[in-house]
Amino acid sequence: MEERSPDSDPSSESHAPERRLGTRALLVFGAAFLSAVGFAVVVLLVTSKFDPLLRLDRNTADDLHEFAVRHKAFTGLMRLISNLGSSLAWWIIMVPVMGWLLYRKLRRLALFVLVTTLGSTVLNNLIKLVVDRARPVLPDPVASAGGKSFPSGHTQAAVVGYGILLSVFIPVVPRRWRPVVVAAACVMALSIGFSRIALGVHYLSDVMGAYLVGTVWLLGMVAAFRAWRREEGKPAAAVTEGLEPEERDQIAP
Repeated sequence: MEERSPDSDPSSESHAPERRLGTRALLVFGAAFLSAVGFAVVVLLVTSKFDPLLRLDRNTADDLHEFAVRHKAFTGLMRLISNLGSSLAWWIIMVPVMGWLLYRKLRRLALFVLVTTLGSTVLNNLIKLVVDRARPVLPDPVASAGGKSFPSGHTQAAVVGYGILLSVFIPVVPRRWRPVVVAAACVMALSIGFSRIALGVHYLSDVMGAYLVGTVWLLGMVAAFRAWRREEGKPAAAVTEGLEPEERDQIAP
């Protein structure tokens, strides 16, 4: 009698999707956990006025400010990048996105965009209120901004905003272009954070805190959306496939 290879065990093959889903869930959980811990550490260091962090913040701000004052073209570029990441700019993008999704009868995705965008804005303002950190004070400032400093609103909005766009629209992007699109989104989010430091309106730790809290919020909302799908009897799609890959024809213009 021919012996069946362990590799060809039907029960093993039938459980492969569950194992892959479990692995992806663990990776997402790990990323969210590490981001949350990192954010908590940064908040603790900022609120306790940890001297090495304050020195790093001041030295980074001073060096970039000195460079910005001497190079007007650099300052102009930083202003342009910073304006692209403002909260107003993101709402100008997200409102038509929500309108399009509603028009295409993708109400669940539209609600995801609304709650994730609005929740990020509220969360950022609440943290600023609690931490109550003043913005950098520099001689001959090249830019100004109101409100508190920690965490950077522009930076958090960029992380969440680009994450939303990728989560919703990645199913309609050809697979060979997806790494390029993701890389471009990451570069823009990093550039917006850097521009806020270069313009002297945020400290380095403000931007790092925004990256962390933005990542935690985005991952949490994606996980909530995936749980919502499972409750409605739809399988959880791979993270790399977007939130609603089966709706790609509806999402596409």
